[in-house]
Amino acid sequence: MKRLGTLDASWLAVESEDTPMHVGNLQIFSLPEDAPETFLRDMLARMKADADVAPPWCYKLAFSGFLGRLVAPSWKVDKKLDLDYHVRHSALPRPGSERELGILVSRLHSNPLDFSRPLWECHIIEGLENNRFALYTKMHHSMIDGISGVRLMQRVLSKDPGEINMLPPWSVRPERTRGSKTDSEASISAALSQAMEALRIQADMAPRLWNAMNRLIQSARHPEEGLTAPFAGPVSALNHRVTGQRRFATQHYQLERIKQVAQASNGSLNDIVLYLCGTALRRFLVEQDGLPDTPLTAGIPVNIRPSDDQGTGTQISFMIASLATDEADPLERLKSIKHSTRRAKQHLQKLPRKALTQYTMLLMSPYILQLMSGLGGRMRPVFNVTISNVPGPGETLYYEGARLEAMYPVSLIAHGGALNITCLSYAGSLNFGFTGCRDTLPSMQKLAVYTGEALDELEMLVLPPDTATQKSVRRKVAASNKK
Repeated sequence: MKRLGTLDASWLAVESEDTPMHVGNLQIFSLPEDAPETFLRDMLARMKADADVAPPWCYKLAFSGFLGRLVAPSWKVDKKLDLDYHVRHSALPRPGSERELGILVSRLHSNPLDFSRPLWECHIIEGLENNRFALYTKMHHSMIDGISGVRLMQRVLSKDPGEINMLPPWSVRPERTRGSKTDSEASISAALSQAMEALRIQADMAPRLWNAMNRLIQSARHPEEGLTAPFAGPVSALNHRVTGQRRFATQHYQLERIKQVAQASNGSLNDIVLYLCGTALRRFLVEQDGLPDTPLTAGIPVNIRPSDDQGTGTQISFMIASLATDEADPLERLKSIKHSTRRAKQHLQKLPRKALTQYTMLLMSPYILQLMSGLGGRMRPVFNVTISNVPGPGETLYYEGARLEAMYPVSLIAHGGALNITCLSYAGSLNFGFTGCRDTLPSMQKLAVYTGEALDELEMLVLPPDTATQKSVRRKVAASNKK
């Protein structure tokens, strides 16, 4: 058996009927020009024929009941894995639009995983317009985080459009890296050794962790210093109880557009992502007459995985930043966001890498305790919304000759946080996935539209008027005004 880390196990502990803790990835492919009518049926048959299931796809919980998940969370290999259950074929009524695809993915993402089986599903979806199909894969967050999930799905793809007879995702084994842990380490002696090492690290890092937490406490008393503390955000429409049904929406931008705006405004790409999300949320809440007087805050996962680490599991830290939703002026809003993210990065960078896991657990423990105690959505949130930016592959990729056109992240939400916005870069594009509670946030799809209009507005404000992007924006605005 293989023991789960503390952070991985916490996702199992907070699982409930209303808050399933799985994450997903939606990939849209264009069929090869010479693809036969039976291309997808044949591809699915080949995928299911490969019964060599690699980790983590072959893992299931050793004790699937709630008490077992809570007290002794560990993996064991499922030697009778049923691919017919895990790999499913769906179809949209031809020609299926991306809106209809979003509705189907929303429904699939609402269904919880079966804890008596390996915690994943893969859905091949045909019938998408313009000769395309989709692959939607979901896996429990205790098995992967955003970075490892993207790498997991990327490993199966090829840069060569002519490559065929490729392995399915669950048969591609991770590369071994020096110092990587194996299942054999899940022994009593290894557990004691790791526990002693963890205690030693905690003792060594205790002063730095105390200083870090003390800085957050001081920032709550002195918000003018720019470091955003937990519980600093107001209660908003995003921060109530959620139900189990989800909505999913997407938005797609050329990465170069956002980089141009970031460079022109002396900000980072992440600053612009936060600005677009904050601006869209401000407009969304104004329309509902529910904009708080104080700014919403974002919880931002930060990858702490080494670049050569091909393992799975959760290896993230967190920082909290202001979205400046109380600021009406767009440029002042961007300025406030840039200041807040700079201070948050400085705060995190003062901690050594070895202390980041302990810091993350300290920072996230109020959030986890809210969910486990049933107080999530009934008191002030630790932060208002989760916003992630996950780097993906930079080159165009293929599977069985089918070109990967876009990748969209499908994330999780919980009580007190009815919206998650995750961005994923791929081949010169930045793809936004909006995951929300169907009942708590009606009309959530508007946020996707509003981020696009926020980018148009920011380009008008910060780019020189003679740039190609500016001219395109002006034409778009002029066309909109004629309607």
